[in-house]
This record gives sequence, structure tokens and C-alpha cells, in this order.
Amino acid sequence: MIQEVVTLVVFAVFATLVLKEPLQTRHLISFGLLLAAVWVMFK
Repeated sequence: MIQEVVTLVVFAVFATLVLKEPLQTRHLISFGLLLAAVWVMFK
């Protein structure tokens, strides 16, 4: 699970800085859901 979070963070930074793609609300919601899943898994 942590691997997915790291991968998405790296992708978001790459897409924002290199590809000049803005982060959208749906991306932030999906990050939040993944973080919640990691928290539940390791609780």
C-alpha cells in the first residue's frame, strides 16, 4: 500500500512540474482515500 502512495505522489509531482498539468480535486480525493486505506491497513 505504501508503494502506491509513493508512486502517486511522485506521479503528481512529475505531472505538475514537468507536464504542467494542474492537480484536480479528484486527484486530491483519491490521495486521501489511499492514505485512509493505508491507515486502516496498518492500524
